[in-house]
Amino acid sequence: MRYFIEFSYNGTNYFGYQIQPKDISVQEELEKALSTILREPIKTVGAGRTDTGVHAKKMFAHFETEQILPDHLTHQLNSFLPADISIKRIFKVKDDFHARFDATFRTYEYYISLEKNPFTQNSAWQLWRRNIDVDKMNEACKILFEYEDFTSFAKLHTDNKTNLCKIYKAEWEQAGTELKFTISANRFLRNMVRAIVGTIVEVGSGKMQPQDLRKVIENKNRSSAGTSAPAHALFLVDVGYDF
Repeated sequence: MRYFIEFSYNGTNYFGYQIQPKDISVQEELEKALSTILREPIKTVGAGRTDTGVHAKKMFAHFETEQILPDHLTHQLNSFLPADISIKRIFKVKDDFHARFDATFRTYEYYISLEKNPFTQNSAWQLWRRNIDVDKMNEACKILFEYEDFTSFAKLHTDNKTNLCKIYKAEWEQAGTELKFTISANRFLRNMVRAIVGTIVEVGSGKMQPQDLRKVIENKNRSSAGTSAPAHALFLVDVGYDF
């Protein structure tokens, strides 16, 4: 039987979601907890793999077992797991339903602080030394909808079969001294969101004009885009399925 887990985590202490040969990952902690409680080896498949230091407010994974899971398994897992990983729910799905391949969209949020804020040092990019034009950044965001090949924002030397993505939403909102970037797409390339943020911040700070983003994308070269924004301000906030 196949089960889905909905969970969240603070990625500060982890080298991403996916298991690493020598470094601690969220997947490793999750599988260790499940295997210990269910007393059998459990392997999970996640909806995606977040980078080192990236957080997830809503993440999904699936696993298989022949056991009928107890109602209190969520509580047991939360008691066993470290404080920075939280299980929301566990539920049965069809045997062929896949956490990664059946996801219809993914949504990320990125946070920037325009003032020196000691309370968001670990959750927002501190850009209080720069003047940021949010209107120009949103003007640049509209250009993203014109393209589907985002090679310029992809991490180099990955095993991607294609760099095509369909972006459904990309916009900046300002509330006081906090900026929030929301981006939603059918799929994302490794490092893609952070590369987009880093490039659009260059537009906002006057180093680029909004229309320059077209040339960046059309060059299909990572060196044409800006430096990746820091990981600690990025949150995976939703993954969509047709359950």
